[in-house]
Amino acid sequence: MRTTKAGEQSGFTLIEMLITVAVIGILASIAYPSYQGYVESARVTDGQAKLMELASELERCYTADYSYSGCISLPVDSDEGYYKVTGSPSSSSYTLTATHSGSQVKTACKTLTIDQSGQTTPDAECW
Repeated sequence: MRTTKAGEQSGFTLIEMLITVAVIGILASIAYPSYQGYVESARVTDGQAKLMELASELERCYTADYSYSGCISLPVDSDEGYYKVTGSPSSSSYTLTATHSGSQVKTACKTLTIDQSGQTTPDAECW
């Protein structure tokens, strides 16, 4: 417990408060961009998940009917709404494309694709 003499005040000085605010500002300026990067990466999984879900549906349909056409209706939005999935499945092949039009995902991952052989684009950075 801090005791004070008569006439003295206890508390923080202006310099101590300014130093504290400056340290918090520096930490925030370092942490926020890193946080944004993780959020953008996490949003890419929304498009990946929808592509994988639709590819699975197409493969199940092909197993039963020996054709990819007519199995799913496109275009469709991803579950979280960050991507729109388009494509045109034929009887023997398909290519599904998930496209993001905003700036809420990693720039390299604005367009994701998968085809009937499991080939994905772009590179491993997004998958």
